[in-house]
Amino acid sequence: MSEERRLQVLRAIVQDYVDTSEPVGSKALLDRHHLGVSAATIRNDMAALEEDGLIAAPHTSAGRVPTDAGYRVFVDKLAAIKPMSQAERRAIGQFLDGAVDLDDVVDRTVRLLSTLTRQVAIVQYPSLTRSSVRHIELVPVAADRVLVVLITTTGRVEQRIVASPVDLLGPAGEGLLARVRAEVGAVATGALLADAARGLSALPARLADGDEARLTGVVAAALADALVEEREERVVIAGTSHLARHGGEFTTSLGPVLEALEEHVVLLKLLGTASEQGSLAVHIGHENPHAGLHSTSMVAAGYGSGSDLVAGLGVVGPTRMDYPTTMAAVRAVATYVSRILDR
Repeated sequence: MSEERRLQVLRAIVQDYVDTSEPVGSKALLDRHHLGVSAATIRNDMAALEEDGLIAAPHTSAGRVPTDAGYRVFVDKLAAIKPMSQAERRAIGQFLDGAVDLDDVVDRTVRLLSTLTRQVAIVQYPSLTRSSVRHIELVPVAADRVLVVLITTTGRVEQRIVASPVDLLGPAGEGLLARVRAEVGAVATGALLADAARGLSALPARLADGDEARLTGVVAAALADALVEEREERVVIAGTSHLARHGGEFTTSLGPVLEALEEHVVLLKLLGTASEQGSLAVHIGHENPHAGLHSTSMVAAGYGSGSDLVAGLGVVGPTRMDYPTTMAAVRAVATYVSRILDR
């Protein structure tokens, strides 16, 4: 019972500190929470929590604040993710449904996350190493020109117009184009981009028909070029101005935090953890690998098409964060982005 009560005291301290940004004392706990014990018992529980490294006294204050370890216990054992209202979920869906392409999806997502959480939002572009070919289409645009369209599972669309070595507008050309479309689709559809590129490169040599082999070679070369033309792995950030609201929360100036946010390799690694785990990931304080982020927390989640997670998104803010609400927002947005990519 004592351990359970101490966890209740820790939850109350975290909640009050997040709400007020002021160190929490035993009297405040008794006034705000119905813990059913005496002030002396609360003080003993706070002393035990401090001895365990879950709370600490800032400077000479009589109150206590959660430590990184205390926040970790709160997130792992005590926090219940707050459900979003129907109106909030509907607003998220309507805003993201208006996106016209992948770039627009990423832009809308990062702005939405920042607005919902009032934190710095970070969205990773879908990793091409985890992307697959969803569909390939060949459209004749002239007798000697064909539009090659590649669509990936992450919403990336590539188009190339290539010269055809044969006439495509006659009856023979229509049948030829249908056969080539079937050949390249059989090799590439459903395959990871790197595997599809290799398969397409080897395809023309397997075909005996001269016209079919020549046209397949042109189309395969255009597709292979599109498949290996990988966009640099990168992230998009919004809402850094929100950090100014929490300037006093950081152990040093905002400079190290801003510098860390510019290290996209670090952010990609943190987001990658979420996309690999397939669930919400919360990095608190010194759990973050970059020293500039030691006074911050990141809440992240993976997103993708179907069961394949291809990237991550999340928010960064001070460790004094409303974790249940932030976790709910990140999870909801990741779910909606995944649905968009799965269409």
